[in-house]
Amino acid sequence: MEQTAPSVDNLIEKQTFESSFVSRDLSWLQFNYRVLDQARHIDRSIFDRLKFLAITASNLDEFCTIRLGSLYNYLDYGKERFDYSGMREVPFRQYLLNEIQKFANDQNENFVKKLKPLFQDNGFRIASYQSLSADDRGRVDQYFQRTIYPMLTPMMFDNYHTFPVLKNNRLLFGVVTKAPQDVNNQLRVSFIQVPSNIPRFYEILSVDGFFSFVPIEEIIRNNIQNLFRNVEINSVNLFRINRNGDFTLEESEDIESNFLEELKRKLQTRRSGRVVRLDIEENPDPWLMRLLKIQWDLDDLNIFKIPAECILDYSGLNQIIGHNEFKSKKHQLPPQVKPLSFPELGARDLFEVLKERDILMHHPYNSMEPVLELLEKAADDPNVLSIKMTIYRLAKGESRVSAALLKAAENGKHVSVLFEVKARFDEENNLREAKKLQQAGCFVIYGISSLKTHTKLLLIVRNEPGRVYRYVHLSSGNYNETTSRFYTDIGLLSTNEAYANDVSEFFNVITGHSHPTTYKNLITSPRDMRNQLMYLVRNEADNARLGKPAGIIIKLNSIQDNDFINSLYEASKAGVQVKLIVRGMCCLRPGRKGLSENIEVISIVGEYLEHSRIYYFHNAGEPKVYIGSADAMVRSFDRRIESLFMLESDMLRKQAMNILRYNLRDNVNSYTMQEDGSYIIKEQNGEPPFNVHKEFYHVTKEIIQDVKLF
Repeated sequence: MEQTAPSVDNLIEKQTFESSFVSRDLSWLQFNYRVLDQARHIDRSIFDRLKFLAITASNLDEFCTIRLGSLYNYLDYGKERFDYSGMREVPFRQYLLNEIQKFANDQNENFVKKLKPLFQDNGFRIASYQSLSADDRGRVDQYFQRTIYPMLTPMMFDNYHTFPVLKNNRLLFGVVTKAPQDVNNQLRVSFIQVPSNIPRFYEILSVDGFFSFVPIEEIIRNNIQNLFRNVEINSVNLFRINRNGDFTLEESEDIESNFLEELKRKLQTRRSGRVVRLDIEENPDPWLMRLLKIQWDLDDLNIFKIPAECILDYSGLNQIIGHNEFKSKKHQLPPQVKPLSFPELGARDLFEVLKERDILMHHPYNSMEPVLELLEKAADDPNVLSIKMTIYRLAKGESRVSAALLKAAENGKHVSVLFEVKARFDEENNLREAKKLQQAGCFVIYGISSLKTHTKLLLIVRNEPGRVYRYVHLSSGNYNETTSRFYTDIGLLSTNEAYANDVSEFFNVITGHSHPTTYKNLITSPRDMRNQLMYLVRNEADNARLGKPAGIIIKLNSIQDNDFINSLYEASKAGVQVKLIVRGMCCLRPGRKGLSENIEVISIVGEYLEHSRIYYFHNAGEPKVYIGSADAMVRSFDRRIESLFMLESDMLRKQAMNILRYNLRDNVNSYTMQEDGSYIIKEQNGEPPFNVHKEFYHVTKEIIQDVKLF
């Protein structure tokens, strides 16, 4: 009997599965599937389900801009690249784009079949222009004439006009036209960029309180003849593009004069980088498609055809999701609770409390207010001599952190800020804020050469009667009061001299030329983080071989570094139980016989973005627990300035251990990773629901007293 030859996809899947490592990019796609899964939860409101759909769209844009863009850096310049699973760059491009196409189809199907039918019963609809009444069409047309029309600029491309640089992630029209007087019937195309500084939808409120949201692109499409008078319009095609936005900065000997200018140039290249993905309405004009394929060097794999029932760019739904009229129908954040180690929050002076004890905060369950309060008090306090901090991302708009630093500088304090202007997609905002601080008199460092400063540290020096105190904050999260309500993070406030010495030394390293031989409680990169963590893993393996109790639990965003993964494989072979809580990408392959059968991986995706990093090592009954900013990735170990800090206090150590225990108990938001890299929903197996995103609001000191993880 004749056998069918295996498909390319089947061969690639076989090759991928045989590898000891899971593809980084395919693992990330699995993460976005878990986010999309949240949009399927029927117990969520339609607005919360739409929120998760919008998040998947933003995630996919970033993935294509950076990860797919990075792949094209190899393809376009003929450089060799091997994926973690062993695939070369050309077959991997085909396989990856096929997988992205499948994901986009799932997004669209979910929107059309599961979400759209619920709109009417929830008081709104996304209305086509044709479905509007005559009166409403008149209002929409008037809005076009008064507001939209003056903002539109058709950009022609023909023998006399160069192809325009079309903006990344913007709605675009390609209008194919033919001049009646042209005897050659020559087709021309004009491009129109849809304005991004007006609402995505025109809102019509009926007398019964029902909302009709008319997409701005529908309004433009049905009034487009105003832009092409006395010209025959052959077709109107809506599309959007993702450009390659992956760039690296070249090291420069003259970092002071060249660094910022080079960063600005690189940001410009992100706006004009090669197109790696094209979303376009289904049944596009064939003549236009041939033109775009040639112009941007695309094939069918790069082109995503969007069904008519859908909308281009689901992140545009945020206007509906965030609408004030629907606020009561969305998930309401519970009131934040006081930190276990600071129950008198708001009742006592924070400077005095920190002289007595360390305070561990678990956001968003605990407010970020103590950190903001400490910084704002320090800005006004005449006894404060200096403030030093690292900033990776700030709240957009009016940042309280930035305002406090400005006030501190105005009050004559020494303020040093290491501002990471290379924070992806926040570069321009960080440049603006950094310049503002510098002009106010702050000593601003614009990052460290080719390294990204991702660590989160704050040091306040205060002259008090009898001695100088140093107040420190070490954290896994950004100094961003907005995201602190939606990201889970851990932060420590302390006057402990060991922490203060470590943080002071660390600032000397990143702002000067100090090279300390050792830290007491800090593990840092790029200096020695990989080696230190691998030493801790090997110690557990050695203990297991000697018959001592051993165990490892790590909670982080991503795990990708081969050397670190191999050390976990060796620990598993030695009999160490390894439990990993990995929100996103995981290149480690769990549960493989003879390699990783003692390793289990879960992922928690739910109401909050899991952002905290905790590294726990059993250490034969004397646990070592580290918290900080670093994931187990090559970039974290080699290309970033990161820090992990060890918890000294037994109570705070137990609090962190309880965070791990609760994460492992969760059976509402958890997925279990399979050996092939896929994920399945964690079964409750008759157990009552345990939702970490609710349970952490009810943790007490009594609960954490008898924490045991193994």
